[in-house]
This record gives sequence, C-alpha cells and structure tokens, in this order.
Amino acid sequence: MKARITQIGNSTGLILPKEVVERLKVQKGDEVFLIETKNGFTVTPYDPEFEAQIAVASKGMAKYRNALRSLAK
Repeated sequence: MKARITQIGNSTGLILPKEVVERLKVQKGDEVFLIETKNGFTVTPYDPEFEAQIAVASKGMAKYRNALRSLAK
C-alpha cells in the first residue's frame, strides 16, 4: 500500500489511504506514533512509552493491592 507525503501549510504531512485509517481505527485529529524498527517504521495509534508506564503501574498496583483497597474506602 502506498502513502503520499505532501505539503500542509508550513509542515509536511503523510496522507494515509482510507483502508489504513480504518484498520488503525483512527480518525482526523488523532495522534499516531512512528516506531523505528530494523525494517523501517511502524505506524501505530498506541504510545509505546505509555504502554511501558502502564506495565510498571500494574506491577505496583498488584504489589500494594491491599493498601490501595484500604485507601479506596
């Protein structure tokens, strides 16, 4: 599948085909993230940094589950 790079005002934009937008489940105004891999780039709607932060938070919540439950009362 091809995508086109175009001038948008003073910026450069990447025009994604409709099929790609539908498969990514994104819409106009959403952010997508480019992840560099050994084969090029991957476009994803998910922030890999946020995913790593959630993984760390999940470990902390599991470790302190009882304390968090008490605090929630």
